[in-house]
This record gives sequence, C-alpha cells and structure tokens, in this order.
Amino acid sequence: MNRADFPILKETVHGRPLVYLDNAATSQKPQVVMDAITEAYSHWNSNIHRGVHHLSQVATRHHEEARKAVAAFIGAASADEIIFTKGTTDSLNALAFSFGEAFIREGDEIIVSALEHHSNIVPWQMLCERKKAVLRHIPLREDLTLDIEAFKGLLGEKTKLVSVAHVSNVLGTVNPVEEIVRLAHERHIPVCIDGAQSVPHRSIDVQALDCDFLAFSGHKMYGPTGIGVLYGKKEWLDQLPPHEGGGEMINHVRWSGTTYNELPYKFEAGTPNFVGSYALHKAIDYMQSVGLESIEAHERELTDYCESQLAAIQGVHIYAAAQPKAGVISFNVFADYQSPGTNNRSLIHPLDIGMLLDQQGVAVRTGHHCAEPLIDELGVPGTVRVSFGLYNDKNDIDAFIAALQKAITMLN
Repeated sequence: MNRADFPILKETVHGRPLVYLDNAATSQKPQVVMDAITEAYSHWNSNIHRGVHHLSQVATRHHEEARKAVAAFIGAASADEIIFTKGTTDSLNALAFSFGEAFIREGDEIIVSALEHHSNIVPWQMLCERKKAVLRHIPLREDLTLDIEAFKGLLGEKTKLVSVAHVSNVLGTVNPVEEIVRLAHERHIPVCIDGAQSVPHRSIDVQALDCDFLAFSGHKMYGPTGIGVLYGKKEWLDQLPPHEGGGEMINHVRWSGTTYNELPYKFEAGTPNFVGSYALHKAIDYMQSVGLESIEAHERELTDYCESQLAAIQGVHIYAAAQPKAGVISFNVFADYQSPGTNNRSLIHPLDIGMLLDQQGVAVRTGHHCAEPLIDELGVPGTVRVSFGLYNDKNDIDAFIAALQKAITMLN
C-alpha cells in the first residue's frame, strides 16, 4: 500500500500531519486518477458517440472501455448491464423511478432495512407517496444485526422489491445479502444491493451474489466525484422505462412519439461523464494492482486493531462491537460511563470530539451519517465514525487514539 501515490496525505491540518479516517464519506485519489482527468481534458476532450472525427472516436473508445472494465470488476455478464450515473444516490433514484413506473401499484410493498442510508430510504418513500404503496423495513436485533426471521415474515404477495445495503455506513456491519437474495428470489422478488460501502473494500461478483441490481459510487473507491454505477440484470433493465429524456437515450424522435435506444444507453440521457468514467477505469486498475483480497485483509487488520485500542479507553462505547465489520467503526464517549442507552446526560457530544480531533489533524465523521432512523434507534444524537482506506496504516490509528485520549481529557 503505497501512501506516496496519494499526494493529499502529505498535507498538514492545523500544523499537524493529516490523518484521514473519513473514507466512508469519500476516499482520497491516487495520482494516476488525477493524471487521467488532466489527460482527458488536455488531449482528447470531445463529446462521445456522436462524432466521426478523431477526438470523438478516442473519447468514445475510452468511455466504453471503462464500461467493460466496470462490468469485469463486479462480474457482470455483459457491459450492457452497466449504467453510468452520478453516484449511488443517483443510481437508486433512477431505479426507484423506473422500477416504480413499471411495476409498483397502489398497495404494493417495498422492503428496505433499519440500517439504510437516506439514499436507500427517501427515493422509495417518494415512490410510495406517488404510487400509494407501502415501505416496510427489516428491524434490528439487540446485537444490531438484521432480524432475518422478521424479514421472512415481511415477504409476501404484495412485496415487489427488496433494497438493502451490503455494508452499513454507520456500523460497518456486513449484512447477509446472500441470504436476503435467496429468500426474496424464492418468492420471485428482485433485490437491489446498495454497494457504496462494499465495492471499494471487497471483491464483488454480482452473478455469484445473484442480485438483480447493484448501486455504487466512484468517489468512494479512489475515483472521481460525479460518476457512479447502476448494475442491473438485462432481463430487468429491458423491462424498465428510462427515468430521464433527452439526447443519447433515444432511437428516433418524431412528433408522433419517441423510440428509445438499446441498453445501456436508454438510461443515459445527455452527455455522459466520459472523463469521470475514464478516471474510474484508472481507479479500478489501481485497486486491482493492489489486489482486492489484499485490500480487504489490510482493512480488516486495521479495523480489528483500532477497535481493540478503542475498547481499552474508559467511557468509549463501540456500536455493534461483537460484529465483523468492513472498515467502519462508530462509537461514542460517555463521561460517567454506565450505558449507551437513551439517558444521554453523560454523553460527550460527538461533534465536540470531532472538532478536537480536527484540531490535532485527525479527520473523522460525526453526526447521524445520513442514517437518522438508525441513529434514533441507538438513542443518541449521533456517533463518531472512523473509516479506513487502503492507504491507512497503524500509525494513523495510533495518532487517532492519542488525539482521542487528549480530547476526552479536555472534555471530561
């Protein structure tokens, strides 16, 4: 893991070396990704698919090669199953609209989980409001894992779709998506997986997983912002109407009506982010050069080490401490430690912890992490979250632990 590949890690914050532990929000970028963006704009910037001239042909080739690289990266059967979007949120919104138009009627039900990011709640709420459908959620057990027995009871004749996160962006817990897919498919119900927190950290094979849809973002996997992916099985994508209209997604436009383009282009209205797709391709190449198995093993070691160091600090409560995690730890600090329940009189506010860590050069995330229903269930106003990337090491964790101990001393 070559930290020198990431120029921002040489930065200082408030006169201290940067310790970046906010990778679940966004990852830093290797030089090769930034070079790709400069190369694209400097040498072959041109609109794609529409020009016969050289620059357009080069840009088109790079964009479609990126699509093939994404398909291979997640094990898709065909590049036609890869739709480029702005990110995970855009992917889920696109799916909610298109799937809703095609398949959701009044009284139908959609299932999410109690662990979801707002981007996998709000689009379905909006759909349910529009279609007079019902949104249900899989509850949590006391250990903060999904209650699969309750999930079985939620599945019924009215269930039209299940959409769940692979990895919780708050707790870091890995959900049993294989079992969820199997149980839903037994009833011929399609499943969407929010892979925003899993695709950057572990090898994903959508055919082995057998999910019907998968959404993820480039910026969380060392790529640029503004580019994401919606994977869908061809048999589903063929049945869905486009969610946006305009250029590129059409076959013919007449006053009498419009016919739509073939997959995947019918879901990509307007000029696509061909520079972003090219840079995402370079990010994928970078991750593969390191090795997905190596990344997963490295981040698991860091997570275990950090959790053990946190557990040794008086007053620190780690959420879902007993559960395996994928590079994310959420915790709170209680000044007079008794329990992390609804009585928060002894809670040191996570925002105060985060601000004091920042003053020492340590970047973490605090608050509800765009998962308010889960935070409400935890009975706290928010948590402190640390999250790891392939460039982090134990020195980062040691610096974080020292800064945290200093912050706790100041706030107690």
